[in-house]
Amino acid sequence: MLFFFSPILKRIFGLKFLYVMKNSHLVILAFGIVISTACQNQKSETVTEEIQTEVTSTASIPGNYGADLDVLGVVSPAEMILVVEKEGDFEGKISGEIKEVCTKKGCWLTMDLPNGESMRVTFKDYGFFVPTTSQGYPVILEGVAVLTETDVETLRHYAEDGGMSKEDLEKITEPKREITFEAVGVVIKSKA
Repeated sequence: MLFFFSPILKRIFGLKFLYVMKNSHLVILAFGIVISTACQNQKSETVTEEIQTEVTSTASIPGNYGADLDVLGVVSPAEMILVVEKEGDFEGKISGEIKEVCTKKGCWLTMDLPNGESMRVTFKDYGFFVPTTSQGYPVILEGVAVLTETDVETLRHYAEDGGMSKEDLEKITEPKREITFEAVGVVIKSKA
């Protein structure tokens, strides 16, 4: 079709325009290759940054997560249990040791209580997470503890995040009445 209009185009725009039009497919192909290469490089830089961030976060577990905490006024888990059982909730700081952590994102942790129970700690509005390898570290938590009943579906979800097998997940058939803690800040200390 370009050849049909070539005498007209040659008169209007000159010979150079006709040459460019005939070779425009090469220009478009070259432009596509440049854009494709640029997108590939940007993607690999993002992946590299994510890997470096993950390695850095697991390499330095002790630290502050969430709101900055003042470590004064920390009470024992036993004192917290007494307040929750008497008043229904507790607001303040407690200390303990991390027993388990969500293996997917670090979006929750558990700690043992002196009454033989385990307390699940979540983080306010999923505003922060803790390293997924922080089991066994001493911790100070600030937030609110309440006595709640956790439904079967949620218990199974938490168990799956913790790495429980499908067979064991099926054994969870009843809701559990437990103390849960919503933290606004966490300080993970170095192991002694």
